[in-house]
Amino acid sequence: MFKETALACLFDIGGLIAGFTIALQLGVFQFSPWALALYPAVVSVKGVITGLLTGRLSTALHLGTVYPKFFGNTKTFYKLIGAMIVLTLATSATISAIAIVFGSLFWGISVGDFPAILTVMVATLSLGLLITLITVKFTFMSFKSSLDPDTIVYPAISTVADIIITFLYIGVLNLYFSGAVGKWAIIIFGLINVFLVLFIIPRNLRDPEFIKIIKESLPTMLLVAFMVNITGTVLKGISSIANASRQVYTVYPAMIDMMGDVGLVVGSAATTKLALGVLAPSMSSIKNHAKNIFSGWTASLMLFVVLGLLSLALNGVFTLQAVSSLLLILLVTNVIAFSAITIVTYGISILTFKRGLDPDTFVIPVGSSLADAITTIALFIALLLII
Repeated sequence: MFKETALACLFDIGGLIAGFTIALQLGVFQFSPWALALYPAVVSVKGVITGLLTGRLSTALHLGTVYPKFFGNTKTFYKLIGAMIVLTLATSATISAIAIVFGSLFWGISVGDFPAILTVMVATLSLGLLITLITVKFTFMSFKSSLDPDTIVYPAISTVADIIITFLYIGVLNLYFSGAVGKWAIIIFGLINVFLVLFIIPRNLRDPEFIKIIKESLPTMLLVAFMVNITGTVLKGISSIANASRQVYTVYPAMIDMMGDVGLVVGSAATTKLALGVLAPSMSSIKNHAKNIFSGWTASLMLFVVLGLLSLALNGVFTLQAVSSLLLILLVTNVIAFSAITIVTYGISILTFKRGLDPDTFVIPVGSSLADAITTIALFIALLLII
């Protein structure tokens, strides 16, 4: 368990690239109160869609209902890709609408900011459809190589998705705030997703397989849309405490990705044990999962230290005070976040097992978005306690 968790989390170190990019581009987030608050949304949503796609695609490949190729594939494959495109646009619009409510209450924005938020969200996630192609290709390659998607594919591709979506989001923000030409450019980018949806829906509106995917996934995406706005609100609070502490921003994307993966590994192991009858479907049986939990925690704790040291090195801040301060913040964050995520993911595993829900549709996306929010809240608490 320790080896598998450590291997999965090793991919998350690549998230430092996304974080360092954020640290270098802090200026663009000063143009509007919603700019930083929406960052967790684009990262979480793209991660959730990637998780949904990877889980469903891996299952379909093993069942033989999808072939490991782009062209000449089955109807199921194209319905799945079409559903992901529709979900991307629907989630973009939902997040933007919920952001106005949260923004009016906590971010200092008004309803007049809705067109800007909607345009930026839709454009970013529209360009992010490139990640869907990368996810499909990587899943096909892993299937041909007999790699386990739960321990290899999703952690690796989620890190790649974080890096790409961060670059895209910052690029879209820079274009949007550059003037009229930039705004028109991102409107055109956003229309790509709109036109694709207008093409897909009429051809699949009465297709039971397509409707089934949308019906199963949409409630989860709506819940995620609500959760990511909470995460964004907390991140704004973190920015007011951390100020221009680039090492904190550098480590943030890798940290939330890592805690999400640790929760996924612990939760997946619990789901498997429940299915085998090794664990009783009750919270009291968590003591029988202690070895898995402890090995997952030690792996994440070790890699949090690695993240902190690498973040300091990237930013050229390596004084004794800086090292001790950041490592203490990360260790406190890890303890709080891991404890909460373990209880939540274990509870979700039991609930879904009892109700016979599909873990690919519910456990992974909900657990991932909750892990992002919990880790962000834990970081906020750690900063309040230490700084």
